[in-house]
Amino acid sequence: MGERPYVLLSVAMSIDGFIDDASGAPLALSNEADFDRVDEVRAGCDAILVGAGTIRADDPRLVVRSAARRAERVRRGLTETPVKVTLTGRGDLDPERRFFALGDAEKIVYVTGPSAGRVRRTLSGVATVVDAGDPLDLPGVLADLAARGVGRLMVEGGTAVHTLFLAHGLVDELHLVVAPFLVGDPAAPRFVGGASFPYGHDRPMRLAEARPIGDVVLLRYLPPEPSDA
Repeated sequence: MGERPYVLLSVAMSIDGFIDDASGAPLALSNEADFDRVDEVRAGCDAILVGAGTIRADDPRLVVRSAARRAERVRRGLTETPVKVTLTGRGDLDPERRFFALGDAEKIVYVTGPSAGRVRRTLSGVATVVDAGDPLDLPGVLADLAARGVGRLMVEGGTAVHTLFLAHGLVDELHLVVAPFLVGDPAAPRFVGGASFPYGHDRPMRLAEARPIGDVVLLRYLPPEPSDA
């Protein structure tokens, strides 16, 4: 096991860079064929990470949907579902959410700030709560996950989490799916927020694959080669 897991960041967005609208209802940015591709990617990972805001807003299941893929994981000596991981500053998490209630794998909550004790009491029996420092020590979080046996981590959002990982240069692979429409609502969340990113126009990421999947397109990017630094 290395110092940190291999990090795969997965996101679907509109043509104009939004990952949702402001309606309060889920916005479909993909199709069934791509959902199945994402399910296959999930099944090949040791853990899935989302931000606490995503848990509150979307109540995601974050489980492997395919029975055949779940069975294959069990055959390999793994849990049916990858470990679920979240990052939180406020610690405002409901233990009844599907993130905690569904799946047979461990749930890990990394808390930044002084609220780790309170969160441990709230999530007692449903999650492992870890103090992640103040401010958040993202490399430390990844090192802790590696020590727990996570070799491949899938990061699924939302905006703050995408921004955090990309700004730290801690993404080994980016799966960017583009939906064939625009949202155009300034109140809606975007793929990333403002930050100083290590992948500017003078050091761009490398396009490894461009694949149409029905009416959406998967763009798979890799970081620049070390020689490009």
